[in-house]
Amino acid sequence: MPQRISPWLPWRQVRLVVSRLGWGVADQAVGSLTNFLLNIYVARSLGVTEFGAFTLAYVTYGFALNVSRGLSFEPLLIRFSNSDMKVWRRAASGCAGTALVVGLATGACALAAGALIGGTTGRAFLALGLMLPVLLLQDSWRYAFFSVQRGYHAFVNDTVWAVVQFPLLVLMKATGHADVFWFVIAWGAGAAAGSVLASFQARVVPSLASARSWLIAHRDLGPRYVLENAGGNAGSTVQSYGVSSLLGVTAVGNISAANVLMGPFRIVSLGASMITIPEAVKLLRHSPRQLPRFCVAVSAGLAALALTWALVLVVGLPLGLGQAMMGSIWRSAYPLLIPTALATLFGCAGTGAGIGLHAMGAARRSVRSTLIGAVISLTLALTGAAVWGTYGTVLLAALGTLITGAISWRFFVKAMQESGQVPVPRWLAWMAAGTGLRRAAGHGRQPAATAPQAAIASPEG
Repeated sequence: MPQRISPWLPWRQVRLVVSRLGWGVADQAVGSLTNFLLNIYVARSLGVTEFGAFTLAYVTYGFALNVSRGLSFEPLLIRFSNSDMKVWRRAASGCAGTALVVGLATGACALAAGALIGGTTGRAFLALGLMLPVLLLQDSWRYAFFSVQRGYHAFVNDTVWAVVQFPLLVLMKATGHADVFWFVIAWGAGAAAGSVLASFQARVVPSLASARSWLIAHRDLGPRYVLENAGGNAGSTVQSYGVSSLLGVTAVGNISAANVLMGPFRIVSLGASMITIPEAVKLLRHSPRQLPRFCVAVSAGLAALALTWALVLVVGLPLGLGQAMMGSIWRSAYPLLIPTALATLFGCAGTGAGIGLHAMGAARRSVRSTLIGAVISLTLALTGAAVWGTYGTVLLAALGTLITGAISWRFFVKAMQESGQVPVPRWLAWMAAGTGLRRAAGHGRQPAATAPQAAIASPEG
């Protein structure tokens, strides 16, 4: 039976969460700041056209990353967070092996695409194809460490990535290899170093043989989260390709530059994401009534931080911050800042609902929410590009993000009604009106996160 405790998080528990959040933010400060500085270095070194080609490769990497996450560490976070270390190591080996298999498969596709496309964009894809296996493997280790509250391992690992990557970037430029191909290679080389280090940190190596067992054991979650992650990211990827077709690769570069300006905020946002699902899973097991409050608190906190950083940018960029961050490119990105900030703000508002859906293992509803939102956002963004150009693209994409967030909260409420474990609080009851679903009173399916331990045992290698 769940413990009956105060309706608000006890102070001791808050301090523990903040402590773990500290490692999450510290790690993401390294990881996101590394990517932030990478984008700035590429933009300043190569110009807007090659930066646009780099952006297309980067969003493609994001697509592959989300496929890997759905199959590998989403099940790990839901089913093995805070588990015994022996069980975790066996699970982490299968998780990392699955990420490596996905990297090999998507890398082969990127190599083929690069050969077909040719030119500047083709060179970016060729380099991406070579580096995808280690990029996806390193990412899987980061989340695996946070699933057992060892965020300091992830922090050290990402620091090693940065230490390897930036000297290589400087070396490439100094030796006359200031080209998008070699910059992507340098970026991936840092991830390769982190992947090797992670095996020593975890005392386990990725098991390609265990990948098949992992996929079979978690087939109820993996394919749905692939569809969710890949579907949501596919919307962004197709949007980038569509904007490139309608408005040119320079427009893609300007939109990407506006997103890069929001990078420092995303350090905190993504740092929080490293721990929120494990914390939500833990909360669901011990005090499920508090899960909705936790999700709302995450959304409200992130939205407040996003608004604060957006105000800093609006005021500070014309006063010299823009030139210091991105050189002359900031001028073409500045008109896109407000709609980009709105998209970020609206995205934060919906984050809490997504955390709740994942913690409950409500994969079916989570997938539907994401896919519906992705179609809406893509349609609006491409309509904006066709009718109003670059500004219209970003503005209508922000509207799509707002609609997506509302859909996520609606589906979260439905998942609570179906679970029989998490009662819908009164202040969310208005979203439950008219659903025709039974309220949580012992009815409905049990969420996957609380399935019997025998059903979620890690696959044998």
